[in-house]
Amino acid sequence: MERNGDSSFANGWNMYAHFTKKSQWAAYVGCFWALLYAVFVRFYQAAGGTIGLSAPIVDPTGGIYKASYVVGVIIMLCGFILLGLVKPWGRVVPSWVPWIGGASIYRGFLLFPTLICSVFLIAHGAAGIITRVLFLAGLITLKMPQAFSGDVDMRVDAFWDLFVYQPWFFIMGILSGLSAAHYVQTRGVALSALRRGTLIFSLTTILVTAIFVAAIVFDFVDKLSFF
Repeated sequence: MERNGDSSFANGWNMYAHFTKKSQWAAYVGCFWALLYAVFVRFYQAAGGTIGLSAPIVDPTGGIYKASYVVGVIIMLCGFILLGLVKPWGRVVPSWVPWIGGASIYRGFLLFPTLICSVFLIAHGAAGIITRVLFLAGLITLKMPQAFSGDVDMRVDAFWDLFVYQPWFFIMGILSGLSAAHYVQTRGVALSALRRGTLIFSLTTILVTAIFVAAIVFDFVDKLSFF
């Protein structure tokens, strides 16, 4: 039994390693996925769009709209950074860059921020989906952020989160994680290191997801739904 189990684990790991090695497509899809959210959610709401909002935003100073625009720009930049994981300029500084053109880029420069963002994105999406399901099942209550006012239909808000916003975060995190796994294999990282890194990444993501769920259920924060 142990031999069969070990064999199954080895086969599963080999399939994972082979799949991620061929997953350069994830960076392109992830970049496109980021642009979609930045333009049709963040920039749209920064311009005053209300589709997808269950209540009007109270923002006399315009700070929330500006923040939405800034978040959109950051998301776009993150999408383009994913391209650096599969493009030559993510490995070697382009020759036209003064003084440092042609220099090799340390692999952790792009890898570590990508992994951190991947953990956040997956945990954000998973926690959002879990808590919205619990809310719609009547098991917990949710608090609307203070930026919103008026009559709030929390069920409508929960459905938007469950089927639009939170799945975007979760899928973006998966695409980002796959891009990172592909990147490390193209940068000469040993498969044993990839396996350890994947385990650490998975456990960290589960822990952060649990923290996010607890934060939402016990009302530690009310800002996760804004993003």
